[in-house]
Amino acid sequence: MYSYEERIRAVELYIKLGKRTASTILQLGYPTKNALKAWYREYEHAHDLYEGYVRLLQKYSGAEKQVAVDHYLTHDRCLAGTLKALGYPCRESLTAWIDELHPELRHRIIGKAAGVKHSPEHKKAAVIALCTREISAQAIAQQLTVSRPTLYNWKNQLLGREAPPFMKHHNDSPPDLERTELQQQVDSLRRDIRQLQLERDLLEKANELFKKGLSADLPLLTNREKTLLVDALKQTYSLSELFSELELARSSYFYHRSSLRRPDKYAEARLAITDVFECNHRCYGYRRMRAALGRQQVCLSEKVVRRLMRQDGLIVATPRRRQYGSYLGEISPAPENLINRDFRAATPNEKWLTDITEFHIPAGKVYLSPMIDCFDGLVISWSIGTRPDADLVNTMLDTAIETVANGSGRPIVHSDRGAHYRWPGWLARMHDAKLIRSMSRKACSPDNAACEGFFGRLKTELFYPRNWQTTTIEQFIQQVDSYIHWYNKKRIKISLGSLSPIEYRQSLGITG
Repeated sequence: MYSYEERIRAVELYIKLGKRTASTILQLGYPTKNALKAWYREYEHAHDLYEGYVRLLQKYSGAEKQVAVDHYLTHDRCLAGTLKALGYPCRESLTAWIDELHPELRHRIIGKAAGVKHSPEHKKAAVIALCTREISAQAIAQQLTVSRPTLYNWKNQLLGREAPPFMKHHNDSPPDLERTELQQQVDSLRRDIRQLQLERDLLEKANELFKKGLSADLPLLTNREKTLLVDALKQTYSLSELFSELELARSSYFYHRSSLRRPDKYAEARLAITDVFECNHRCYGYRRMRAALGRQQVCLSEKVVRRLMRQDGLIVATPRRRQYGSYLGEISPAPENLINRDFRAATPNEKWLTDITEFHIPAGKVYLSPMIDCFDGLVISWSIGTRPDADLVNTMLDTAIETVANGSGRPIVHSDRGAHYRWPGWLARMHDAKLIRSMSRKACSPDNAACEGFFGRLKTELFYPRNWQTTTIEQFIQQVDSYIHWYNKKRIKISLGSLSPIEYRQSLGITG
């Protein structure tokens, strides 16, 4: 905080130099440009500066706050509509009043696409490549698709600024003790990287062999499953490394290894079970499967049939809950279906898709409203809440509009005929942002198939395989939000050349 003398000296010099901000700051060494202009406005208005800073009085009374919040709640919860109708306050103040008077409405997570963050193991590998390089640092940076300053920043974070970025022997090499310490640090980084690679390979191989998923707890695997993992990775890692990481005794490994080499007495029965299962629309459980095998003179107990089906992954599909629908009738004219099931886009922000999906967990219901770009499937923005109201979709649309730069086109926003996309708040936002509306036909989900496909992948990969019995609503919302971030940054798509949406945009030189 500057004193009165310092502020008045700055204002007088500012006037003397003909109101040239840069010259004044250069001569005095302070303050910032905005502070100097604020002091001048205060001086011009009062012909002097205040001796000290005083706290501003509250501008609005409690009654005025209550009137503004009540108008917001009774008029579709539209911030812009309330501000326009009452003429006060600003958007930030109204949001703060709503949170103060109705904190229960604050339960929501808003997200939008962000840049890629590099993992710690990637940084360690980059530092090792920098310190042991045979080529220039710029070439190393280009190989790793990062900038040269970023590479040196990672080196400073991991090794410190005093560590040299190049560890080859020179005539002016550091003392032996310092060089030994640096070599020990590099060796430690290499051991950490190998350990991380071992953990990653074990999880990936467990997912491949047993369909456990990348969140599998390796110590909870059976010794037989651990033996299969060791056999699959023993060409890459030593047996001692694998035994230690899996907590598997050497004797148990060789016992199960010899057991696995024995011929499977149920080999023919497995083929017969698979054939019956595939030929009957994959809908036979173990009881009907045993009856079908009896017709082929294959006699097995129900327990054996059930065990063999479980081992071979022959699982009967179970019915899913009815999907959430928001259609309330023709409450306003529907625009034309401009997309017409053509979900291809040559450039970003050309075609956007949106919808609402429902998750029903024991703790309650949660609703997701995303905005998806047809160009690469990137989730532009999303909102997650406990009620499918207008505020849920309007907040998501506001966040999506913020991602569109000036002059980047007018996206077509396609949705179904839900009531959320026909209310005044949504229509006003679309009009103000100059976006083009498009709607599916009534009760025709294929007209929005690309968005429905995203919901299907999300529920198949995240929602259906897990048990949400002990999960709270807050924890579930965090899980869905984390999945969408992972979907944008890391989940590869074959149609994008085995890249994630953000990686694909970066490969094309598209930022934002």
